[in-house]
Amino acid sequence: MEFDLSPLWISLKSSAIATFFTFFLGIAAARWMLSTRIKGKALIEGIFISPLVLPPTVVGFLLLMLFGRNGPIGQFLLQFGFNVIFTWPATVITATVVSFPLMYKTALGAFEQIDANLLHAARTLGASEWRVFLRIMLPLAWPGILAGSILAFARALGEFGATLMLAGNIPGQTQTIPMAIYFAVESGDMSQASIWVVIILSLSLGVLTAVHYWTDFLRRSLKHSQGDRLKLNIIHSPDSISAKLLTQNPENGLFLNIFKPLSGLALNVGFDIGSEVLGILGASGSGKSMTLRCIAGLETPNSGKIAVNGRVLFDSERGINVPSKERRIGFLFQNYALFPHLNVAQNIAFGLDHLSESEQLIRVKEQLLAVQMSGMENRYPHELSGGQQQRVALARAIASSPELLLLDEPFSALDTHLRSQLERELMLTLANYRGITLFVSHNLEEVYRVCKNLLVLAEGRAIAFDTKENIFERPRNFTVAQLTGCKNFSLAKRISETVVEAIDWGCSLAVVEPLSTSLAYVGIRAHQISFVRECDRENTFPCWIASTVETPHRVTLYLKLHSPPHNSQDYHLQAEVFKEKWRAIKDFSFPWYVHFDPIRLILMEA
Repeated sequence: MEFDLSPLWISLKSSAIATFFTFFLGIAAARWMLSTRIKGKALIEGIFISPLVLPPTVVGFLLLMLFGRNGPIGQFLLQFGFNVIFTWPATVITATVVSFPLMYKTALGAFEQIDANLLHAARTLGASEWRVFLRIMLPLAWPGILAGSILAFARALGEFGATLMLAGNIPGQTQTIPMAIYFAVESGDMSQASIWVVIILSLSLGVLTAVHYWTDFLRRSLKHSQGDRLKLNIIHSPDSISAKLLTQNPENGLFLNIFKPLSGLALNVGFDIGSEVLGILGASGSGKSMTLRCIAGLETPNSGKIAVNGRVLFDSERGINVPSKERRIGFLFQNYALFPHLNVAQNIAFGLDHLSESEQLIRVKEQLLAVQMSGMENRYPHELSGGQQQRVALARAIASSPELLLLDEPFSALDTHLRSQLERELMLTLANYRGITLFVSHNLEEVYRVCKNLLVLAEGRAIAFDTKENIFERPRNFTVAQLTGCKNFSLAKRISETVVEAIDWGCSLAVVEPLSTSLAYVGIRAHQISFVRECDRENTFPCWIASTVETPHRVTLYLKLHSPPHNSQDYHLQAEVFKEKWRAIKDFSFPWYVHFDPIRLILMEA
């Protein structure tokens, strides 16, 4: 008797067509599930993956209820003369239904593995959601999607229970390999069953081997790629920092005044900075990055207003919320967010689709020259050093000539030497950039060198806005002094117009600055404490060293005033001196004498 190969062709044909359908359905469902915020999302997820966990006979029964002559879909198809039950299309339907969950879950997992900053970067470069999906999400998720397709094919190939109930076992029409095995065993033809088992095992092992190779490829690809509240506090005092900021001209520069319930922040900022670089300084969690993300449209405030050069980007009262792609804002992320599947030239040109191809080439060459990357346009991000990646990301952010450039701690991932080198290059690049620049950092020296003016944030509120010199030399309150690196503080009490008592230090200090009635603290920076040989002038006190800490160039001295320390933690002040100074004084006998220059004393409010 001739061996009938029809089950093989029926299985391959139905599985291939089912995989074709699940490929598009699974990707679409995964993309939708990733972006939707509707209620009942968990229920929909359960429906999507239920064929993976339900017994095949249950799935087949449910399909029979839908596609049978009395089912809603079956009755609809009968109006056009179509009957699905016990036909070959039924095998495709069941194979599609049971293989869909594997495609869906694999695609969803691949999408979730994509760095969100890559998607944010694409949006700030003017890409629509459709273009973000086609140019960024789909290429980066492609290895995982292909692996899901292979698994879906294998699942469709092995389907039995649901197919038997909906399509039946009609030789030459709906009999697939699993059915051929079952009915061969039932009729006692073990040799024929063995042949089909060998065939389906070979196909399944081939599929699983392919999945293994695709998984390895995916890992290599990924290796190369890289209930709090936000409360708006408006301070109405004429000399308050908020009033000072909000009296600036919003038609020329950046105006920001927003409310957002997230992470304990409170933002109330409006200012005109022209083409200068404004530094935003603050501790972790103070609202620096959130401020940039709101400006770029990556986060939506609950209320408030954002405007750049008079163009309103967000206004809750007027219902305005311009999408990221239309805000004309360049964003340099902490991890640079270069698209790993695009080379240097393609990364820089990503936001230039509005230009002709020749204009794009010219713009890319200009940017490569500006960041000293000429000749590297064909390299991919994983082939670049950290410094080179930063340059490419900066070139990409500036290439489209944005009105506003947002730099979110661009040097945080670099070593000290490279940070210094790229900092100088960034300053040269920004000197030729005519837009507005916001530079976020928690590094005091870095923000001092790069920026002219500073905005200091604490718990989301703007607590200082001034030139960098004024903020560092005359911080008005304890928090600003801390954020700008002051390490020595004492509770203070006003004694007279020119004398303050440093309660924690156990001494009285002469000052030159008029004393406010709201005086709460007195402080002095560690490097501004000086050592003298005699106690013969005001603000000079005996001291002893409790402990020392050395760095390559400086020594930090922990000093106890008035009497010797009991242990290394018994100290009042920290003083910093260069190694040369330390070598000159370290052998002097105690007590030493420290002098607080009245001009250097910092008088602060709470």
